Amino acid sequence: MENIQTYLPHLRGYNYTGKMPVVIDFYATWCGPCQAFAPSLERLAGEYAGRLKVLKVDVDKNEPLARAATIRSVPTLFFVDREGNIERHMGAMPYDALKERAEQLLG
Repeated sequence: MENIQTYLPHLRGYNYTGKMPVVIDFYATWCGPCQAFAPSLERLAGEYAGRLKVLKVDVDKNEPLARAATIRSVPTLFFVDREGNIERHMGAMPYDALKERAEQLLG
C-alpha cells in the first residue's frame, strides 16, 4: 500500500495519521462517471459523519496533488486508514462496495 506521507507536501493542513480514516475522491467536473458517482460519496459522508472523513479533490484545480498521487484517470479513490496507508481504487464503485470498504477502514 502507498503511504499518505508521500503526499503530505501537497496536503497542506491535513494530518491523517492517528485520525479517523479518510476516503479521497479524485474527480473532474467534466467527468460523467464522476458526476454519477458523487451522490454515493455524499451519502457515505452523511452516514459516516464523525467516523470517516470524505474528501473530494478536483484534479484540474489541484494539479500538483494529482501529479504527486499519479492520478491517470478519474474517478480514482484513495482509502486511507488510521496509519496513513492508502489503497487506490480506479473507477467508480457500487454504493454497497463503497460502504463495505468504509466498514473495513473503521475496523
